[in-house]
Amino acid sequence: MGPILHGLMKLQRVENRLRAVKTKLTRCRRSVIFQENQLRTLQSGLEAKEEEIKLTRIQVDRLELELKSRDEHIEKLRSHLNLARTNKEYSALLTELNTAKADDSKLETQVLELMKNVETDTAGCEEIRQQIEEQKAKLEEARAESDGKAADLETEIAEIQTEWDAAAKDIPADALAVFERVAETYDGEAMAAVEGFVEKKGTFNCGGCFMGTPAEVVNVLSGNDEIVRCSSCTRILYLPEDE
Repeated sequence: MGPILHGLMKLQRVENRLRAVKTKLTRCRRSVIFQENQLRTLQSGLEAKEEEIKLTRIQVDRLELELKSRDEHIEKLRSHLNLARTNKEYSALLTELNTAKADDSKLETQVLELMKNVETDTAGCEEIRQQIEEQKAKLEEARAESDGKAADLETEIAEIQTEWDAAAKDIPADALAVFERVAETYDGEAMAAVEGFVEKKGTFNCGGCFMGTPAEVVNVLSGNDEIVRCSSCTRILYLPEDE
């Protein structure tokens, strides 16, 4: 293996370490994001329930205003009932009065039901507020833990990045550009060993996608220090050394 492929192999090992630590950092921060989302969900639920209470109270106020108007109408009917001059007039007023009372009773029942809903929702709001306070404590705890871990991981990333830069310095620019493009495609795994070379089976596969690799490619890699890519997955191929 020539200096270019040897340098790429060294860079691949550093790339793997760098991405592994970056993944840890992402997971570390993700726990905070999860707790933040939980808090936002609770806050949204509280806002929705408070808005529901507000709308219910508006409805109650409207019904109570209607009840007041109906009560005044009922009082007038009672007054007219006492002044009725004929049985027919009395009967008509009595029927209207009873109907008004029945409607009034329905409205009162509706108001009571709505007030019960307000009471239930108010209790629900209080419960959510308690959950929000508990969630805030969890969030602060997660942030404190995450900040501590993140600081260590960021220091480690900076150290490995320095190694990466040193390893990349000796690699030709065109070869490094190919490595970086393929690494982005395969989450850092830009290199793939040719399987079957060490065992001398005569048939070869790409260790990345397991598709067949022509013997001509193996011959090129055996005699030249150049980048040869798998025709299927485009990873950079190399010949593993026989331990």
